[in-house]
Amino acid sequence: MDISRRRALLATAAAPLAGMALRASARDVADGPDSRKTDSSSAMLAPRPPMGWNSWNSFAGTITEEQTLETARIMADKLLPSGYDTLTVDIQWYEPEASSYSYNANPVPALDEYARLIPAPNRFPSSKGGKGFAPLADKVHALGLKFGIHVMRGISRLAVKRNLPILDTGYRAQDIADTSSICPWNPDMYGVDMGRPGGQAYYDSIFRLYASWGVDFIKMDDMSRPYDAHVPEIEAAGKAIARCGRPMVLSLSPGETPVPRGDHVRRYAQMWRISDDFWDDWGMLEAQFTRLANWSLFRGPGCWPDADMLPLGRLALGDRDTRFTPAEQRTLMTLWSIARSPLIMGGDLRYLDEATLTLLTNREVLAVNQASTDNQPHYLEDGIRVWSARASDSEDRYLALFNMSGEARPVGADLALLGMPQRMAVRDLWAGQELGVSEGRVTAELPPHGSALYRLRAVS
Repeated sequence: MDISRRRALLATAAAPLAGMALRASARDVADGPDSRKTDSSSAMLAPRPPMGWNSWNSFAGTITEEQTLETARIMADKLLPSGYDTLTVDIQWYEPEASSYSYNANPVPALDEYARLIPAPNRFPSSKGGKGFAPLADKVHALGLKFGIHVMRGISRLAVKRNLPILDTGYRAQDIADTSSICPWNPDMYGVDMGRPGGQAYYDSIFRLYASWGVDFIKMDDMSRPYDAHVPEIEAAGKAIARCGRPMVLSLSPGETPVPRGDHVRRYAQMWRISDDFWDDWGMLEAQFTRLANWSLFRGPGCWPDADMLPLGRLALGDRDTRFTPAEQRTLMTLWSIARSPLIMGGDLRYLDEATLTLLTNREVLAVNQASTDNQPHYLEDGIRVWSARASDSEDRYLALFNMSGEARPVGADLALLGMPQRMAVRDLWAGQELGVSEGRVTAELPPHGSALYRLRAVS
């Protein structure tokens, strides 16, 4: 079964950071990574990388209200204590006939009278009577979780066919639709021509609707690629959220978001995808190292380059478990943590096993993701990757070592090359153990595609 919505990006990642930095705005490069000009409200919306669960990797577009609530209860019990607090219903919650990872060529989505998509009542029965997602969101909130939904860029093609009115305007769907702007992998929507009157009013109306439902998080798809073609709608969504009356985190998808547009994207969204859909394939994981490195200039409070969901545990409508080896699963979590990517679990929580739960909830590893600073890669030797960061609560440093080869090997880094003191007490964060004092170099014996994550403290 082909479970990718889009073309898999398995080959070369984005250009090296140095080259991209030259093309980034002079203001950003001059400011440097620690003086980001982020909007204060954006930083307050997502002061740390968001953590949560999303239905795509395990349910495709088929999730129901019953499955959502079952997952929410497990999430509140197993993952919320570790900080995973946002549950997101992914694509096609408005499609009554959604059945797999492929899409109906001629969908008949649920719509209200103002051209806005609403939950399919056969899948989300509490939405009947114009209630939308409000009853479901209330139940999710009662568990201590935030509620998120996936939306597509634009306006429903069915709404355009029916030429439905736009709320609080004299315009109709055909007045604002750009029928030449279509998603290459999904047949649901047309783009909105933001140069026409009524376009912003449409976006304002859909986000006010989501606010009335109690939505906390929006994953907005078909936005980041091609980026410049979609800039007017990216800005429209950002403006609509700002005036909708409810705080919402905006996550743009899919990638690859162009690194030179980092200054723009961080002004309108709190998360943005750096790649196409990420699945459990070593080639995809290897490519994310370069992409995450390239985005280092733009990472900070309210600005989180997103390496995509964690395809761990049971996946693909229950067809299989993750193809990542145990070492690769740890490498995934180590990289997402040291690079501070959002941590969004994708596996089916109804089949959450102890090994996966342990991987997701290591308190010391999650602290690297949630509270470190100065996260950066170091290019020291072929076949290895090295990242470092600073702890937020002391002068301690974090060090991540990665074996990129298919053979077991020692991987190490000289402390002087990392700008660290020569004598460091080493704590293994995955094992939760003190390893003693290293002088001049930290080295680990790593399995194929394996990793290590340490906390280092200077000693005299």
